[in-house]
Amino acid sequence: MKTIYMLFQIVVWLCLCTGVGADVKPIFGWVEKARISPSDMVLSAKLDTGADHSSLNVTDLTIFQRDGDDWVRFRVAGDNGESALIERKVIRIAKIKRHAGPRQERPVVKLGVCVGNYFGETEVNLVDRSRFKYQLLIGRSFMKSGLLVDPSLQYTSEPQCAEVGRAIE
Repeated sequence: MKTIYMLFQIVVWLCLCTGVGADVKPIFGWVEKARISPSDMVLSAKLDTGADHSSLNVTDLTIFQRDGDDWVRFRVAGDNGESALIERKVIRIAKIKRHAGPRQERPVVKLGVCVGNYFGETEVNLVDRSRFKYQLLIGRSFMKSGLLVDPSLQYTSEPQCAEVGRAIE
């Protein structure tokens, strides 16, 4: 009986150490390729566990009215140099605290984001991030439901999710 109990403890210990029976979340590096939709733009993205929300570098930002709602039209450039014009309904206006200077107001839209084979829709604030190395910053609100970040890794996979939308061009 003692031998069976000891074997049982070993099996439990092995299961705990290897994650058997637990939800296994994908592990990505702190920088990854990400595809946003609607469009097919692939961007280098920083997975930032210190940021609450995601931000996207955009140009030609125009807010307009459609059916009584605020919408936004903006251009996104991919890593390959191509760009796409995207229109999305404005979800809200975020008031961003900055280290230097006054609060900044940014339109927030919902976009699909694909990292590896992990896809999720998330709120993204739109801003000029041209002075930053990475056009897309992915925050915890996207990561919390299913992926982990290993800060020692970079570019562990290519985006492989099914596309769920297209740009207007």
